[in-house]
Amino acid sequence: MNSIIVSCKNIVKTFNAGEAEVKALQGVTLDVYENELLMLVGPSGCGKTTFVSVLSGLLSFDSGACEVMGKNIADMSDEEITAFRGKNIGFVFQAFNLLPSLTAIENVALPLTVAGEKRTKALNLSKKMLEAVGLGKKAYVKPSGLSGGEQQRVAIARALVHNPKFIICDEPTSSLDHTSGQIVMELLQKIIKEKGASMIVVTHDNRIYKYADRIVHMEDGKIIKVAS
Repeated sequence: MNSIIVSCKNIVKTFNAGEAEVKALQGVTLDVYENELLMLVGPSGCGKTTFVSVLSGLLSFDSGACEVMGKNIADMSDEEITAFRGKNIGFVFQAFNLLPSLTAIENVALPLTVAGEKRTKALNLSKKMLEAVGLGKKAYVKPSGLSGGEQQRVAIARALVHNPKFIICDEPTSSLDHTSGQIVMELLQKIIKEKGASMIVVTHDNRIYKYADRIVHMEDGKIIKVAS
């Protein structure tokens, strides 16, 4: 068994909606292992995005415990969490979130330049990452000149350019056609195996379930089933 990279125990999160309370997470317990591609599935509003927001430090929680790479998220200041996330966690979003005025290579370099890396080194690392995702020849093309699948691969390169050990993907294939979605998932699977990273994929797309090492089903803020 690979070592545990994320460990969450009895996580509870409640949102206040006017006078009502919404129990988004009701005692969620889950471990994520090194070198694992785990999929988090379930109906809209079941708590999937809330859960990954908690374990990435983007959202506080009411009770329970959450450790990521041995660090207790609840014990860290906002500044410490931001620095930890910037160094160790990569994010891939459904909407790609590329800046339209920047070329592919400049978009990929953003996490490095924000972290203080020199522009020349950042661009060199970004070019290598674009080559790794099969887009080396489109490094200087802006998002408007790329297909949806190519834009998502740029977003993946950006998420991986700082070599994170933990990657969170929120609906990475839902806006892609079947072929592009398959290419993206094969790429993600290949990269985490090569880098020894861990990945959580939040998805409604049952076409990509076959790429998962485990599938965790959520409903009403609870984990109801875990399948290998």
